[in-house]
Amino acid sequence: MHRVASAGNTSTSVRARKEKRLTYVLNDAHDTKHCAGVNCLALLKSSSPGGSEYLFTGSRDGTLKRWALAEDGATCCATFESHVDWVNDAVLTGNNTLVSCSSDTTVKVWNGLSEGSCTRTLGQHSDYVTCLASAEKNSNVVASAGLGGEVYIWDLEGALSPTSKSSDATAENCSNGVSGAGTSVSITSVHPNSSSNTISLHTKSQGYIPVSAKGHKESVYALAMNDSGSLLVSGGTEKVVRVWDPRTGSKTMKLKGHTDNIRALLLDSTGRFCLSGSSDSMIRLWDLGQQRCVHSYAVHTDSVWALASTPTFSHVYSGGRDLSLYLTDLATRESVLLCTKDHPILQLALHGDSMWVATTDSSVHKWPAEVHNPHKVFERGGSFLAGNLSFSRARVSIEGSTPVPIFKEPSFSIYGTPGIVQHEILNNRRHVLTKDTADTVKLWEVTRGTVTQNYGEVSFDKKKEELFEMVSIPAWFTVDTRLGCLSVHLDNPQCFSAEMYSADLNIPGKTEDDKVNLARETLKGLLVHWLIERRQKFGSQSSIIGEVPSGKDVSTRILTTSRVEVEGNTDNDSAVFHPFEFSSASPPSIMTEGSQSGSWRKKITDLDGTEDEKDMPWWVIDCVMNNRLPPRENTKCSFYLHPCEGSTVQILTQGKLSAPRILRIHKVINYVVEKLVLDKPLDSVNSDGTFAPGLHGTTGVDDSSRIGPKPSQKHKPSIEILCNNQVLSPEMSLATVRTYIWKKPEDLVLNYRLLPSK
Repeated sequence: MHRVASAGNTSTSVRARKEKRLTYVLNDAHDTKHCAGVNCLALLKSSSPGGSEYLFTGSRDGTLKRWALAEDGATCCATFESHVDWVNDAVLTGNNTLVSCSSDTTVKVWNGLSEGSCTRTLGQHSDYVTCLASAEKNSNVVASAGLGGEVYIWDLEGALSPTSKSSDATAENCSNGVSGAGTSVSITSVHPNSSSNTISLHTKSQGYIPVSAKGHKESVYALAMNDSGSLLVSGGTEKVVRVWDPRTGSKTMKLKGHTDNIRALLLDSTGRFCLSGSSDSMIRLWDLGQQRCVHSYAVHTDSVWALASTPTFSHVYSGGRDLSLYLTDLATRESVLLCTKDHPILQLALHGDSMWVATTDSSVHKWPAEVHNPHKVFERGGSFLAGNLSFSRARVSIEGSTPVPIFKEPSFSIYGTPGIVQHEILNNRRHVLTKDTADTVKLWEVTRGTVTQNYGEVSFDKKKEELFEMVSIPAWFTVDTRLGCLSVHLDNPQCFSAEMYSADLNIPGKTEDDKVNLARETLKGLLVHWLIERRQKFGSQSSIIGEVPSGKDVSTRILTTSRVEVEGNTDNDSAVFHPFEFSSASPPSIMTEGSQSGSWRKKITDLDGTEDEKDMPWWVIDCVMNNRLPPRENTKCSFYLHPCEGSTVQILTQGKLSAPRILRIHKVINYVVEKLVLDKPLDSVNSDGTFAPGLHGTTGVDDSSRIGPKPSQKHKPSIEILCNNQVLSPEMSLATVRTYIWKKPEDLVLNYRLLPSK
């Protein structure tokens, strides 16, 4: 798991912002498939013959899925959705408990056999959480580590106990979560009890904290724990293996030998031997009793990212960046190439005599592995002797004696959908063009969350040129594809900067000059289910700001709401217009946070109406329920209107004019015609210096009604408007003219001329 560039990080809750952000995630595929690389695997085996077996997958799309395994296939029976960034690792422990960690800095605990219920969010980490480790015979203990260098050991029984709900604000402010039922849940942590093999809960005035294994100064990428939970090993960018007592968090030894980042670790059941895989392409076997490396294996030609061993710890399966899965006999050093992939291998999970393989692709494959009798694989031939220096394997590859894989095809596959890897927001600010890993180009309508056109495998750049429109609309949203799908981000107040006329959106029942705020209507479409549920539970007059905050918060909120703009009528303006209707069959997910909850994610159809300001940004709720918009930047465009050079036609003007940026040129033409035909006297100017009704002077605008009475069609002159000597289309807006034709920082200058009558 690598840290991505800062541009990607801005999509997560880690980035500090003045206002809480609301993000909605769009997915064109059915909810039963991943749309990004699968980072982790966990297998829940049946305790009785013929019982159900489940495979859990955690993906870079931010979700986990549970698959019911059968002889002839796998069925997705649950999606676990709460993380707001990549799911980096997952483990199963005790009583069907699933634990996951994410780049959103949290560790989440789930009921593994539920429909996706998150029971607790643990938020002690300061940076991406990259790895987890659990003890097979001690179901209470789980360790977590990440890029912040912290290693924490959690007692799940203590962390999930009801007493944790009494934790104070200090613990809660670390990062809270929203449970599967939609209620806020607090962060919990634990203290060690060094006198036993268990970890018990202790209360401090600062809240609960986990056992902290302090020693790493840099990022941690790998953890492993023995069966009893009495030994923990960790590794990362410091290139050393650290060994800990998880009961106290004390460091017992440090093992040196690797020359690059440690990416994978394994412990045998007793905790005597440790296997490590590194970005130096080496696998090392450590004897912890002797505190030294006893063997090194040069099997791979690139970074080793995944390790799994046979039950007796006699053989190791390894995969990584070189797209290859190898089986190596730890005693004889004999190695064989099992298969090659199209993508780097991220994690392995043994299942009977087979191996589940997760890669940077959204699909998961099951390969034959002869786990219980690995010698059968070597009998097929094609093995080689692993060297003990990294360059020895590279030299063999260069000399042309590359191993031939034993298996050509997987025995079974769970297919995902192609992830989006390229996108472009079109000028109309309603559509986004995307390209996925299968080179399929699609056109999305972000105000409805749907694909309007599937162009197939065509040139992305050519299609982008074809779809170019000479229109200028403010950038009211941003997009990223970090999760393999479209994540649309709305930030207050920037998101409320874009407006369109209802006629341009084909909204029936509204006059053509009615202005529609795109963000406001999009929010109404996203939260229509929430609003219905809330009014059913609390009535139409229910409080939307949750409990009244105390002290400074009250005055701040009063000052804030006193400056907002109220648009329309709260009771009569709650309908969702067609261009903003989101599908209930394939609903988007919301990712956001509130004043007291940490970041969370949930389908819009799963919102139950109980979510309030503690869970969602106050400006979102205020907009949807009260039609209130925050103060916005100037939405006007100032310009001068002069006759063309040599023209004898004059109109009465007040110098510099001001109108909405979205005003069409045909309105300017009407204004000129009106002044020519009606020859209005100067006393038609309002006391504030504006023309009424219609196009205005510098201090105001009103385009909600037609510009004066229509002159007789018989005598109506033909007028055209120019800018920089270019005739303007009547359908152009002032903003478009300024952006694409005027192209100067000074106020826009328009010219008019009278066309000869035919």
